Amino acid sequence: MARLSSSIITSSADFRRNYTASKTRIADFEARQQAARFDRPARDVERLAKQGKLLPRQRLEALLDPGTPFLELSSLAANMAYDGESPGASSITGVGIVSGREVMLHADDSSIKGGAWYPHTIKKIVRCLDIALENHLPVVHLCDSAGGFLPLQSELFPDKHMAGRIFRNQSLLSQQGIKQLALVFGHCTAGGAYIPALSDYAVIVRGTGAVFLAGPPLVKAATGEIVTVDDLGGCDLHTQISGSCDYPASTEQEAIAIGREIVAQWDRPAKWPAQRDAIEAPYYDPDELHGIIPDDIKRGFDMREVIARLVDGSRFHEYQPAYGTTLVCGFANLWGYKIGILANNGVLFNDSALKGAHFIELCNQNNTPLVFLQNITGYMVGREYEARGITKDGAKMIMAQSCSRVPKFTVMCHGSFGAGNYGMCGRAFDARFLFSWPNHQIGVMGGEQAARTLAEVKMRQLEREGRALDKAVIDGVYHDTLKAYQEQLSAYYSTSELWDDGIINPVDTRNALGVAISASLNAPLADNRYGVFRF
Repeated sequence: MARLSSSIITSSADFRRNYTASKTRIADFEARQQAARFDRPARDVERLAKQGKLLPRQRLEALLDPGTPFLELSSLAANMAYDGESPGASSITGVGIVSGREVMLHADDSSIKGGAWYPHTIKKIVRCLDIALENHLPVVHLCDSAGGFLPLQSELFPDKHMAGRIFRNQSLLSQQGIKQLALVFGHCTAGGAYIPALSDYAVIVRGTGAVFLAGPPLVKAATGEIVTVDDLGGCDLHTQISGSCDYPASTEQEAIAIGREIVAQWDRPAKWPAQRDAIEAPYYDPDELHGIIPDDIKRGFDMREVIARLVDGSRFHEYQPAYGTTLVCGFANLWGYKIGILANNGVLFNDSALKGAHFIELCNQNNTPLVFLQNITGYMVGREYEARGITKDGAKMIMAQSCSRVPKFTVMCHGSFGAGNYGMCGRAFDARFLFSWPNHQIGVMGGEQAARTLAEVKMRQLEREGRALDKAVIDGVYHDTLKAYQEQLSAYYSTSELWDDGIINPVDTRNALGVAISASLNAPLADNRYGVFRF
């Protein structure tokens, strides 16, 4: 494949301005991430130490193979929820290596309100188990939770994708032969008790680990029985009498060592044979991505410059380079893996939508994973384009993408607006992993467009009612809408709500995709069938 030619001038004023703005954003992102990971009240850290407990990240560090990558997911989940009381949504999830096996990890963060589950905690756990199911990844649960955060119980329990979905997913993992291990470091209360009970293997720490449907206070309130934690659901009860757990451990370190031995016994299912070549670093420096991404969401850029700093050797075989030019399609390698890339270079017209649909079909024919690099304002609107069939051509692209059998991966590189989000494999379309850059914005439309639209609607309403056009009222609608949109469009709002699998530094994109692609190959390819394309 030919190497992409870059036109970036790193000494230009535009590049320097973009670079400075991006590095400022990255510093802010890293500060937020550091705080979410490590800033805890001293009393909570001291409480865990007195109990002889490790901090959650210390447990993970001891469990993971030394020197191997850990792809943490949704590190800033719930960062704009609950007045900041649940950093990281009170849990840690990610893909890592344990005893040489790729596994999904789920760890309760007991340094936050005893590891109590908030609604976003449950959403994060469900998502990590969805990823395990989609990619056939074994799961290791690091359990230490006080149970559901009861003041928000109505948002925890009854609906389809609430807490019950965790246990449904665990059951499906077992049905499909995907292994699970629970390491019980602390309490597993109420629904949380089912995590070790539904796992194939369970290790419990004597003195601090406990599994019960109701703790001593609730048992006393419900039945009048007075019982200790250990007698109700401690290590000896569950390893010697009930059989709910398999292995006792005297310390957390021993539990982790036993857990590593258990994982070492697991077989290694064969991955499907994706095409792979020798690994080559990008020819162009990935750090230059900071100067390529504009400091204004409304400014365009050539996505080929991004591709050149992600893929092996900066080599790219572009498909139909002269047709549908607002969508860049082509083949490349990333960490040796053959991938098909779809990247936005502007609004999607009829020809670019048709080109995208056809290229997706080719990648499915060739068993080539798909990477979507989003910077999209949507499909083109207007009378001319509707007459040419933009809706049905966009639908073809959505159909091809939705029914694709090869793994899909999405990176939100800049803007993601309107139905273009759908065609480019937005959250609703089951990308195996979806990552965002800190500059990312997402919405039905941009903030200014939404504000102008609602101001226009308000003007028409006043006219219909025969009322005078009140400029102050219309300006108020415009400014209130713009303010709300600016908050909700941001990458931090998006990741807080778990609309992605985490914000990443643009220079880390290559590594994140490499881990994600490798993990995806554990799941066999499905048969390929498309629905009806409207011609």
